[in-house]
Amino acid sequence: MDGLLIDSEDLYTICTNTILHEYHKPSIPWSIKAQLQGRPGPAAGKIFQAWAQLPISHEEFMKKQSALQRELFPSCKALPGVEALLEQMGGLQERGELELALATSSHAGNFKLKTAHLGALFSVFREENRVLGDDKRIPAGRGKPAPDIYLLALSTINDRRKGNGLDEIRPEECLVFEDSVPGVESGRRAGMQCVWCPHPGLKQEFRGREAQVLAGLMGEYEEEEVEEKDGKLGGTASDGSQRKKGAPPGEIGDGWAVQLETLEGFPYERFGIKA
Repeated sequence: MDGLLIDSEDLYTICTNTILHEYHKPSIPWSIKAQLQGRPGPAAGKIFQAWAQLPISHEEFMKKQSALQRELFPSCKALPGVEALLEQMGGLQERGELELALATSSHAGNFKLKTAHLGALFSVFREENRVLGDDKRIPAGRGKPAPDIYLLALSTINDRRKGNGLDEIRPEECLVFEDSVPGVESGRRAGMQCVWCPHPGLKQEFRGREAQVLAGLMGEYEEEEVEEKDGKLGGTASDGSQRKKGAPPGEIGDGWAVQLETLEGFPYERFGIKA
């Protein structure tokens, strides 16, 4: 969602740099920001604090950041091509030709700040098909680049389909839209196809490494040994939480992921979508 559907990534940067400059620190570079994108707040926070070395506690930083976000996030707007894309896909969903789900690392509070004024835009995502960063069904430490968030989003769709007597959708039939590098790896490890539409700053940071990004080979994800239950992906971990066992990442040049400069003029036919 952030940096893909709405311009919140740039607002995150403004908030972060405002605090950094207050303590005479340099602006956050894309080499660090790239590691934060797509990750849940706690994981991103550890990476940022290790780099920034601010002379304040993490709690004080979060307080300042939250105040700035409350001020700026209500001004979020859709990125180019997004309104047309969601309108078209929303129509296809209404006709039963595809299913839509939202999987975002933003927690519920920030999600509301960013989208409350964009209700029409996000109405294509049914409430039961929205998976947010603080969803309790996602175990701690299993945010992107782990596959859990996308596998959970798919399960919300399939739960309804089963209830309506419809066939389940398989991961390989899904198309993930991402702007972040950890997000692409998450989608690939979920066994799904991916569209990567990076911010110009991120694109520059990974110039020459695009093939590795698209294959899901840039992250630090390590699969845990998880007991399989009833022949299905996942199982019960030692802490009692349900975890998803993902697929291996892709291979360079396997064609399972593509990079787009923008979502404007989206090539539906390229992905077998009859728009």
